This record gives sequence, C-alpha cells and structure tokens, in this order.
Amino acid sequence: MSRPPLPPFTRESAIEKVRLAEDGWNGRDAAKVALTYTTDTRWRNRVEFARNRDEAQAFLTRKWNKELDYRLIKELWAFMGNRIAVRYAYEYHDDSGQWFRAYGNENWEFAEDGLMAHRHASINEMPIREEERKFRWPLGRRPDDHPGLSDLGL
Repeated sequence: MSRPPLPPFTRESAIEKVRLAEDGWNGRDAAKVALTYTTDTRWRNRVEFARNRDEAQAFLTRKWNKELDYRLIKELWAFMGNRIAVRYAYEYHDDSGQWFRAYGNENWEFAEDGLMAHRHASINEMPIREEERKFRWPLGRRPDDHPGLSDLGL
C-alpha cells in the first residue's frame, strides 16, 4: 500500500500532503486515519507516546471521544526530502461545553511509500468563549474557501 504524494516532496506535494492529513483528522475516523501511518510508526504527542499503528489508532479514538466538535487547520511550515514540518490550530469543546483552541507544531518523517513513520507534536491549548471561535464550518473537511491559519491571523 502506498499513500501519495510520495517523498521526496516538492513544495506543491508537501502542501497536498498537509491538506490530506488535515482532511483525514477532520473526518475523525481513527481507523481510517491510522492507515496513513506505518505499522511501526513512532509518535510523541504531548506526553503520550505511540509505538505502532494500533496505539496511534487508540490514541485518536480517545482524543475524538473527548474533544467534541473537533475542527483542525494545518499549514505547511517547511519540508525537505521525506520530512515535513507543519503548524496547526484546532478547536473543540469538552463534555461540559467549554471550548478550547489548541496551537501546535508537528514534525513528520515519511517512509518511501508515503506512510508516516514518525510524528512529533508539541501542543498548547487555551480555553476560549464560544463567540471567540474561528473554525465554524460544518463538521468534516474544511471548505476550500475557508481561511487558513495565516489568513485568520493565527
């Protein structure tokens, strides 16, 4: 199984890879998203570490069960060869109705087949009021005409 676009990345293929990742995470289907990672993928996400695809899928399941009405925007920061760096922000609310916006950076390394082998994420979040939300599209893929992070001043 391969997952185009494949490394080495060009600016255009890196942007496409970032958008495909954003679209997948906005779909919130942990089993489907997990298939974009190698079976022996290695993750660091805040203080959690995944050592394979099954652990990554379990992480995503827990995440989206807790982070309700999740909406994410990713933006390419840098790329070279089989590596991509992104910055991102996402909004969600918890089961009490409190909204949050999280900001982060990820470093990705891909196998030759385009599956992600390594994911290192650093994330900070802050509570926001519902009226401060900026990500207001219907759940699922961000519409093409919705502003990105730079356009939103994030």
